[in-house]
Amino acid sequence: MTEAATVARAEGSRLSTIPFSHPDRVPAKRNIRRAWHHFWEFKKDKEKTSEVFRFFEHLPWLDMPEHVREYLSTQRGQYVFETEPFLPDILDDHDMLRRDYPGGSLAHDYCDYMEREGLSAAGLVAEYDDFRGDRPRLDDQIEWYADRLRDTHDLLHLLTTIGRDTLGEQALGAYVFQQRPSHGHLILGYAGAAVIKANVKTRAPVLRAIHDAKQSGKSCRPIAEESIRELLAMTIDEARSHLGIGPVKWYQKCQDIWEEEGIDPLKILADDAKTSVYREDPVPSPEDLSKGPSVFTMQEQPAQEKTQESQDRHERA
Repeated sequence: MTEAATVARAEGSRLSTIPFSHPDRVPAKRNIRRAWHHFWEFKKDKEKTSEVFRFFEHLPWLDMPEHVREYLSTQRGQYVFETEPFLPDILDDHDMLRRDYPGGSLAHDYCDYMEREGLSAAGLVAEYDDFRGDRPRLDDQIEWYADRLRDTHDLLHLLTTIGRDTLGEQALGAYVFQQRPSHGHLILGYAGAAVIKANVKTRAPVLRAIHDAKQSGKSCRPIAEESIRELLAMTIDEARSHLGIGPVKWYQKCQDIWEEEGIDPLKILADDAKTSVYREDPVPSPEDLSKGPSVFTMQEQPAQEKTQESQDRHERA
């Protein structure tokens, strides 16, 4: 019997004592208009992570319970469930990570990144608790998996080199679509990029960056289903190779162009008011929105911008 199977079948194991689905869990449903409202609230202030949670609550991954059931039916899934009950306990213990993992490992790079950015895994948990309000936590296997989707977010920023700027958050949403196929991830990506394109005078290929991130993410293994302890022991290059993480060149191209144009990516759209063209248009279905930018009604571009885009397309061809 493998180590994974031994741990999972042990008497009193978490798998045998924690229910798959809590009796009070209500099946997820879509509410497109409420999701749209929270998208605009997040666009005004990207640090309001609770708005992202509300956005995804109304555009959920409807098949997640069955996916979790399938994952936890594997020996690997059972092993991870037993040995990593709550990731913030691992990820926020920087003293332990620096002491127990070798220099040059992902563990050290992760600590450096989180400290440099002023972040913590517990911070995301607090944002989520704020979003949840008085609703009780449903301590079941589905909740455990959902926690891991949340708690690996900043680790993915580091591994993919996708930053925490406005476009970066949108690109990462598109990147993880294959791992967690909620239409919300693509809507956040494509709608956000469309808003940038409509409101910011720039040559940056923001829509191309979202599409490229989505395509790049197809080769990435679901990080929530990996042993994070094992990943942290690797070097960052080994972890990227193991997960199948490749370059996101069009996102980086946007960063380079913004540096030339003197645009701070972290301030893009931060104080922008809601644009009426988006509020008044009928809300497309999640399926239409996830197809990409063609579903959005865009304001007519000035002739100079059209000429520049034509030149860019010619150069790419």
